[in-house]
Amino acid sequence: MNKKLLTYFVFIITISFFSCKNKNEKIANQEIQPNPFNLEIQGLISVVDTIKQNETITDIFTPHGLSAKTIHEIETKALNIFPLRKFKAGNQIYIYAKWDSIETVKYFVYPIDEINYVVYDLRDSIKIYQKQKPHFIKEEVVSGKIQDGLILDLKKNNIDPEVGFTTADIYESKIDFGLLQPGDEYKIVFEQYYVDNKPVKIKDVIAAKINYRNKDYFAFLFEKEHKNSYYDENGKSLQGMFLTAPIKFRYRISSRFSANRYHPILHRNKAHLGTDFAAAYGTPIQSTANGVVIEAGYSRGNGNYVKIKHNPTYTTQYLHMSKFASRIRKGVRVSQGQVIGYVG
Repeated sequence: MNKKLLTYFVFIITISFFSCKNKNEKIANQEIQPNPFNLEIQGLISVVDTIKQNETITDIFTPHGLSAKTIHEIETKALNIFPLRKFKAGNQIYIYAKWDSIETVKYFVYPIDEINYVVYDLRDSIKIYQKQKPHFIKEEVVSGKIQDGLILDLKKNNIDPEVGFTTADIYESKIDFGLLQPGDEYKIVFEQYYVDNKPVKIKDVIAAKINYRNKDYFAFLFEKEHKNSYYDENGKSLQGMFLTAPIKFRYRISSRFSANRYHPILHRNKAHLGTDFAAAYGTPIQSTANGVVIEAGYSRGNGNYVKIKHNPTYTTQYLHMSKFASRIRKGVRVSQGQVIGYVG
């Protein structure tokens, strides 16, 4: 009997030893942690939460011990810095807390993008401020001939596709990038942000040359009246009266060039020398030019539609929308590129 009790006693001691050891290791691991936001985090534990769809601010912070009063005070103080309503589902939030018998949040940090972030400092009185990670900007150049489509070609060369999408936006009154063909040429000069010597995002496209249908189209970034705009080699603005398409290039790519693609109607392999356009449900539709909405409604043949008069000569129609954009109705003035509805 005594031997049996002794065995149990030794077993309990062993469990306690390993339990304490694991706890101490966990605390040590929590204290020795990266400090990407340069905060005073000695002795704090960190938790990274991912914001869920339809999650409220209360849903995010109440599990970490923040009272309704504290949450309201944070919301009020954040209004003129970075309102909490700007938090996006899918983004992460970093929580740093002191853990004794209860969790006491000292900071939470919301990264706005790869460089900018907001610190909500709750240590004494609540302080909220924006900061940036240490970074530098480097000018880079990419050039080549179209093979599988600009975006796919850039990806193959480990270039951020945003370089291509931004360039397409620059030329959207001159060239429909969905119609670029194999053999067309491009040269793009862009600035890129680096953090920890790694490229994180594009700052600006500062110059470009697109050879389309054997003609060179130039673009140069120039600041005028505190606004960045693009001009050609003769100093003429690239903003034309009309955009080449009502849906931005970044939303429209659905297939790539192929010299031997199965044709779904002819039922044989056939060269596919263009890009099919497709847009997902809810994709923004933009007005191709300045004008006045003269019709916004529903008809059996058109579904939800908008009709815009641009001048005495030109009128455009946008059909089969899932819904209209806010404040789009008859008589409203719209500007080029303004979202007027969404793909149905």
